Amino acid sequence: MSEPFTLIEGDAVHELSATLSGDSVRLEPAALEGSLGWTLKPEGLCRGDACVPVRDRAALLKDGLVDLAGLAEALGQPLALDLGERAAALGTPAEVRAAALDRGEAPDFTLPDLEGRMHSLSEHRGKKVLLIAYASW
Repeated sequence: MSEPFTLIEGDAVHELSATLSGDSVRLEPAALEGSLGWTLKPEGLCRGDACVPVRDRAALLKDGLVDLAGLAEALGQPLALDLGERAAALGTPAEVRAAALDRGEAPDFTLPDLEGRMHSLSEHRGKKVLLIAYASW
């Protein structure tokens, strides 16, 4: 039975239908293409002209539905899944993060100051920035 499900990838939030089965989330291939732009073809997962080979098609496609964990593994993206909240987030692939680290670029983020004004790290590109973080745990 299909249920509403939220899938986050980067800055995009996709509201779609998913079938929850035990601890897995399965998506219709059409929903995968409509939300993330990936199509399952004989040569693998394709988006535009780029295709990612799928070695274990059985782990990806179950009962005609695309397994979300299998998709994340095939794409090399970390997956954070909360079945109770009916939500998941696909993270940035390791090679993309590694390339940014090699260039010495921190990922951009936006946080409020003590007065509530929002500041982005990208506003300070080319300048030295000292970040002080605190966590109560």
